[in-house]
Amino acid sequence: MKLDSSAVDYTPGEAGAIAKRAEDRGYDGFWLAETKHDPFLALAGAAAATERIELGTAIAVAFARNPMTVATTANDLRLLSEGRFNLGLGSQVEAHITKRFSMPWSKPAARMREFVLAIRAIWHAWETGERLAFRGEFYKHTLMTPFFDPGPNPHGTAPIYLAGVGGLMTEVAGEVADGFLCHNFTTERYLREVTLPALERGRAKAGKTLEGFEISGPVFAATNDEEVADVKRQIAFYGSTPAYRPVLELHGWGALHEELHRMSRRQQWAEMSELITDEVLAEFCVLGSPETVTDALLARYGDVVTRISPSGDVLQKDPAQRPEK
Repeated sequence: MKLDSSAVDYTPGEAGAIAKRAEDRGYDGFWLAETKHDPFLALAGAAAATERIELGTAIAVAFARNPMTVATTANDLRLLSEGRFNLGLGSQVEAHITKRFSMPWSKPAARMREFVLAIRAIWHAWETGERLAFRGEFYKHTLMTPFFDPGPNPHGTAPIYLAGVGGLMTEVAGEVADGFLCHNFTTERYLREVTLPALERGRAKAGKTLEGFEISGPVFAATNDEEVADVKRQIAFYGSTPAYRPVLELHGWGALHEELHRMSRRQQWAEMSELITDEVLAEFCVLGSPETVTDALLARYGDVVTRISPSGDVLQKDPAQRPEK
C-alpha cells in the first residue's frame, strides 16, 4: 500500500516546501486539492523541490476546464516532474460549475467519461502523430497543427484518476480511468457495498478487472481532540451537501442530512458539527494515537485500497511508522 500526503489549505509558494517535507518523511505521494488556488501551478513548484515523490491533483475540477487545456497542463507537469505527475479529476457539483465557474453542466457521468476519452485522444495524437479526430456529444477536438503539437512525452502519459461518490461516476472511473479517488466522505461500508461493485461494473465494461487499478482512499484520521473537532466540522459540511446524501442514507442517517442541509442554508456552519455524534464520527474517521493510527487504517482499509491518504500527518512522529500491505 502506498501512503500519500495531501494539502487543501496551501499557497502556491508553500507547496514546494510542503511536498519536500512529505518526501523527506517517507510518503509515496503528494496530492493537492483545488480550493483557493490552482493545484497545477502549485505542483510545478513541488516538482522542482522534490526528486522521488509522486505528485498529483486530488482533485482538479474538470468541468471548469476543457480536455485540451487539461491535456496540455498534465503533459507539461509530466515533463517537469520527470514522470511523477498523476492527473486526478473530479466533477464538483452543479452549483459551483454553473455559478462559480460559469460553465455548462449536464449529464456529469457521461460528460466525465467523454472528457477522459478526449484527453486520451489528444495524448494519442501527440504520441503517434496521427490526426486528431475526436467527436463526442460534449467535446470536439479535430485540429492539431505541428506548431501546437508537443510531440511524444519521454516519460509517457500521466495516469488518470477520477473522483466520485455516486454509482454512475464511480462506474465511469472503472471504465476509463487508471485509478479512483475515494472522497473523504466515505465510510468503510459504503466503500465495500457501493464503490467497489460500481468500479467492478466499469472495469467489466472495459473488459478488465480491478487488477492493476489504483484505488486511493483519502480518509479522515484523528489522533487528538483538535483533529477530532476539525473532522467533525468537515463531516458536517459534506453531510449537508445533497450529492453526498447517499452515504448517510446507507447508514440510516438521511434525517441528519436534512437537518445539516437546513442549517447550511441558514449559514449555521459553527453549530453544524454539534450534530456529528460519536457513532457517526467512528464510521467516517479512524481514531487512535500517533502510534496506533496506522495499524487502525490498515485494519479498516488494507484489503481494499492500494494507496491511502489520511488527513493529518500520520508520519510526524516516526517516519518508519507506515502501513505495509
